Amino acid sequence: MQLSPVEDADSAVAALFESHRLAMVRLALLLVDDRETSEDVVQDAFASLHRRWPALADREAAVSYLRSCVLNGSRSVLRRRRTVRRNPQPSAGDLTAEAADGRLLLAEEHRQVMAAMRRLPRRQREVIVLRYWSELTEAQVAATLGISLGAVKSNAFHGRQAIAAALGGAE
Repeated sequence: MQLSPVEDADSAVAALFESHRLAMVRLALLLVDDRETSEDVVQDAFASLHRRWPALADREAAVSYLRSCVLNGSRSVLRRRRTVRRNPQPSAGDLTAEAADGRLLLAEEHRQVMAAMRRLPRRQREVIVLRYWSELTEAQVAATLGISLGAVKSNAFHGRQAIAAALGGAE
C-alpha cells in the first residue's frame, strides 16, 4: 500500500521529531537562552518542515532544513527581544519566579559561558553554536549561514578568543 503525501509527511516528520527534537531544542536554547522559547522555535520548525515536505527535492536535506528553520526562528526571537528592550513597558517586577528558578538551576560555569556567549556578536555566536555544539563542519556552517568558509573560520576564531577572554583564560 502506498502512502499518500500527507501520510508520508506525517510519518517522516514524526520520525525526524523523535530523533532530532532534543538536538534542535538545545541548538535553539544556546541561541535564545530560554527553554520554553526554544521549544516553541523548534515546534515551528517541525511544522514548517511538515508543510514543505511534499516540495522537498532531497529528503536527506530535512535535518539541514530544520537546522536553518531553528536558526532563523531564533534570530526572529532575538529581534523581537531587542525591539521590546528598546521600547520597555512598565512592569511590576523585573524578575519572574520562573526566570529566578531557571537561573538557580544553571551551574555557575554554565552561567559564565552563556554570559560570554550573549556578549558575542550574533554571527560569532551562531558560528560557535553550529560549529562546536552542533559539531558541523566549517563547510556545513558556511552553507547553513550562507557565508564563506573564511568568514566561518574568522568568526569562530574571534568568538573563541572573546569567550576565553571573558572566562579569564587564554584559548
